[in-house]
Amino acid sequence: MPFEITHATVPAPGRVTEAVIVTGPTFVLVLDGATATGAATGCAHDVAWYVRQLAGLLRARLLSPGSPCLREILRTALTSLVEEHGQSCDMANADSPSSTVAVVRERDGVLDVLVLGHSPVALQRSNGAIEVIVDDRAAYLDSYTEKAVSGFRNNAAGGFWVAGAKPEAADHALTASIPLSRIQQVAVLSEGAAHLPERYGWSWPRFMAELSESGPGRIIAATREAEAGTAPGAFRGRANDTAAAVLCRPSPPARTAEADPVPG
Repeated sequence: MPFEITHATVPAPGRVTEAVIVTGPTFVLVLDGATATGAATGCAHDVAWYVRQLAGLLRARLLSPGSPCLREILRTALTSLVEEHGQSCDMANADSPSSTVAVVRERDGVLDVLVLGHSPVALQRSNGAIEVIVDDRAAYLDSYTEKAVSGFRNNAAGGFWVAGAKPEAADHALTASIPLSRIQQVAVLSEGAAHLPERYGWSWPRFMAELSESGPGRIIAATREAEAGTAPGAFRGRANDTAAAVLCRPSPPARTAEADPVPG
């Protein structure tokens, strides 16, 4: 990939990570479990299994020749994964295992972006401006109880979408395409890695500057410090979550060695 990449993943305290980071020659992928741990999924597989399987299927498709759109890649991966569950799993269950998806891919000098579920991508353009692509539809639910969230997951009637048992969720992903020459750096994040700007008052310029200077590990450590001083119930959703962060910077163009001068 025409990027220099650094990344870090840290599970929430006392929990097993359900996030996966995958990097390839032309892409970066961040997945994070979107179904509550311990929910009655009706499935023989847990959320961590689901995230790993989806990551593998997406990686294979992103490495394949050709350049189908990211929505098509996600849709075909979800279709295959539903088949892999087998007949013993109840894929009609609203709490069947699911994941958020955040992908960036370079293609012919263009950066393609896809986000589904609350895993944002922050783009810092060459002029310093920052654009955050985030699928925050779940943040606008009237109720955030486990039952309410279950009823609105992958529900077209005022709900939100994640990568789960319905391949058509791919059609609801947010996408963008930006010339790579206009990009200074990119952050691909799980929801838990975006808490500083989304919950704790950091501006996105401050976040991106700290990420660039100190790296993903420091961003996650600062997030945990902020969470430790927060009263229970202060925010919707989990007080802390698995944090996965990737920083991508376009690599400088390769320099052509100059010929040594010929002695006169």
